[in-house]
Amino acid sequence: MASLFPDICTEDVAAARDFYTRLLGLKAVFENDWYVQLQDPEDPSLQLAFVKRDHPSVPEGHRDSARGVIVTIEVDQVDPVFERAERLGVPIVQTLRDEAWGQRHFMAQDPTGLLLDVVQLIPPSGEYAQG
Repeated sequence: MASLFPDICTEDVAAARDFYTRLLGLKAVFENDWYVQLQDPEDPSLQLAFVKRDHPSVPEGHRDSARGVIVTIEVDQVDPVFERAERLGVPIVQTLRDEAWGQRHFMAQDPTGLLLDVVQLIPPSGEYAQG
């Protein structure tokens, strides 16, 4: 397998591109008016793509907005990403917090309507640490 990444249907490919490039530093590696493929500049295996929902390459009956999907991105330091999200006016759905199971994270809504969960691993506490 050479790669595996989702293609997320959206009305506005450019808005999705701008969200992920500004917030997470992803780079467009292929782009036209109906499709963009993004990639982490440090790890090319980390990719995400967006396709215009009404493009002929998307079969009829499969052009709905994605719902119930959480895109999780693990980072070394979540606080600076949260601060950047606030500066950019990103809609924060769940503010920055520590979870007992070993995550410091926040959730934001991307322009496609999906949740983006930005996670930093931290030591678990209490019952979770005992496993």
